[in-house]
Amino acid sequence: MSLLSRFIDHIQNENLFQKKDYLLLALSGGVDSIVLCELCHQAGFNFDIAHCNFQLRGEDSDLDESLVKYLGEKDNRQIFVKKFETEKYAAEKKLSIQVAARELRYEWFYELLADLPIAGNQGSHESFIGEANSFILTAHHANDNVETLLNNFFKGTGIKGLIGIPQKQGRIVRPLLFAMKEEIIAFAAENKLAFREDASNASDKYTRNYIRNKLIPAVKEAFPNVDTHILFRQAILSHKKRLIEKNGNEIHIPVLKLLKSDPLKTIIYEIIHEYGFTPHQVDEVVHLLQSETGKLIMSPAYKIIKNRKWIIISPINTIEASTILIEEIEREIEFEGGKFLLSKSSLQKYKQSSDYFTATFDAGRLEFPLLLRKWKQGDYFYPLGMKKPSG
Repeated sequence: MSLLSRFIDHIQNENLFQKKDYLLLALSGGVDSIVLCELCHQAGFNFDIAHCNFQLRGEDSDLDESLVKYLGEKDNRQIFVKKFETEKYAAEKKLSIQVAARELRYEWFYELLADLPIAGNQGSHESFIGEANSFILTAHHANDNVETLLNNFFKGTGIKGLIGIPQKQGRIVRPLLFAMKEEIIAFAAENKLAFREDASNASDKYTRNYIRNKLIPAVKEAFPNVDTHILFRQAILSHKKRLIEKNGNEIHIPVLKLLKSDPLKTIIYEIIHEYGFTPHQVDEVVHLLQSETGKLIMSPAYKIIKNRKWIIISPINTIEASTILIEEIEREIEFEGGKFLLSKSSLQKYKQSSDYFTATFDAGRLEFPLLLRKWKQGDYFYPLGMKKPSG
């Protein structure tokens, strides 16, 4: 599949933005942003261009600006350009040059978006007014993500840092995170795209450059696929964060979200193996997603239960569990704060109890296994003799 097709599919599958939305592309003049611009152009998205001249590289900074202006005019795009006193700002705020540049660029991008409704009566902004959303697009790609993950790991940022660069963060979208640098360079060559190399990328002065130029190549000599493995682990962590909701000592996973995850079986295994489930049980969980409430799968210490639109991973020990499965043969079930007793009686021998903690049901209408859990918003029942539900 071509990079363009994968680009369009990725945006749709991840719901990054819609065709009607207005996009502001951060275009530096380097190969990554130039390819992002061309992909958006070929895909038919509604966008304009914003270029930051940080005035850090003398004549090279001005040549970057000239290239961006040329490309924008060639494609009939509106171009926003701003020169920044980056070194002065960094000194005043006591920031590194990189942090200062990042603050300046995003502050300006948001200012541009805030002004767009006023400027929207002209050109490509017209479809944005009143009906669409607006987003800032940057050209971060998969290799950038690997560098960020390693940088965060060595800095000790914990699990949060190991999730890496988010694809969508407020109005900032990074639609190229699926693509490797080699693919981007190949696309630029195939489409004969003009771009400029930033000479500072070859310097090991900055930590990120050292990771890119020294550390990753050294590690790849011993482990050639290290970048792919790192991205895989990052993707799994991201999926887990999106899917898993903790409820006490239980894990709750929405079925619909899980079904939309890809690759489904891999993600299921990465979630369930921590609870003693084997690879052979992955297919059982896939089947469980489509089954009725009350179906379950067991490991030595945990069970996976289907409960309406949720999959619940719960300890087998009922006292620890918030959701308890009751089989037809069981008569006494302990749970946190009490005990549940179940007994059968014939209609002839039945006597209605006035005890508030006793409920009577038609045994013929009960379907086992039963689920015992706390009341949730939306639960109701029909008391005997009443036509309206009681919450």
